[in-house]
Amino acid sequence: MLLKFIFKGEDKLIEETKKIIFVGGKGGVGKSTSAAAMAWNLSQKDYRTLLVSTDPAHNLGDIFDCKIGGSIKSVTTKLFALEIDPDIETETYIQRVKSNIKGIVHVGMIEEVHRQLDTAKASPGADEAALFDKLISIILEESENFDRIVFDTAPTGHTIRLLSLPELMGVWIEGLLQKRQKANKNYSQLLNDGEPVEDPIYDVLKTRQARFSKVREILLDSAQTEFYFVLNAERLPILETKKAIDLLGQYSIHVNSLIVNKILPVEADGVFLEKRRAHEQEYIHKIKKMFKDQKFVFVPLFSEDIMSRRGLAEFSTYLERG
Repeated sequence: MLLKFIFKGEDKLIEETKKIIFVGGKGGVGKSTSAAAMAWNLSQKDYRTLLVSTDPAHNLGDIFDCKIGGSIKSVTTKLFALEIDPDIETETYIQRVKSNIKGIVHVGMIEEVHRQLDTAKASPGADEAALFDKLISIILEESENFDRIVFDTAPTGHTIRLLSLPELMGVWIEGLLQKRQKANKNYSQLLNDGEPVEDPIYDVLKTRQARFSKVREILLDSAQTEFYFVLNAERLPILETKKAIDLLGQYSIHVNSLIVNKILPVEADGVFLEKRRAHEQEYIHKIKKMFKDQKFVFVPLFSEDIMSRRGLAEFSTYLERG
């Protein structure tokens, strides 16, 4: 996709998108529409594109006027979509854990362990862990089947937690591995004459650690992954975007591009709109001043909701020319 950005008073043209694209932002700013338009544009350029919604309040089916759901669905010959269902993914995740411990846990304890795992489905963070597991699978496995993958993420706070998980989970698993390794060493010295102890749980943890590490490597690779945030020229979206960019920066995730959406078009007339436009220009000036390290693309407010492929095509023209 060719995106023309206004940056520090100069026009910049990005001639090539990255393999993986994340689109985030505050709820209601046009995040899903921007992600859908971006994916549509890429598919029209003959890229085999997968559009993935991680937002529990899915909008992709409404935008494309078709049922999408939790399995990859063909929208056009080059565009495919998927709406991740947290409940389904949590159940799948728990079943996978049960499978991993099969043959490891004592038969007399298996029923109680399964009960504890079933209870864990309702615990805080369970859906995020399951969603993260699905995201890993998409990035590592589905990348082979698609030229581009566009993620339409949930509102800002959820996105930050999701994108920070590779580092947090990596540290957590490293701690588990060290404890497991120490326990195995002690057990070997006491009961196994110093011979290495077979530990299937340790092997499972090592496998997961490798997957977390690989995904983190991909997310931090600017040659493969691009992060966009969508905002409006209003106070709260600006402040929330600034906080999100700063927080993600602490995890070495850098948001390089901003889509400033719903800008009042020049042809919108009337005294009220003139006052509103003057107010909006102050915020646009603030955006340019506050986000000096980001590139911008400005998209106008449309007279109708973007709820058709024709509307997406029109929206995407602004992503093309900035």
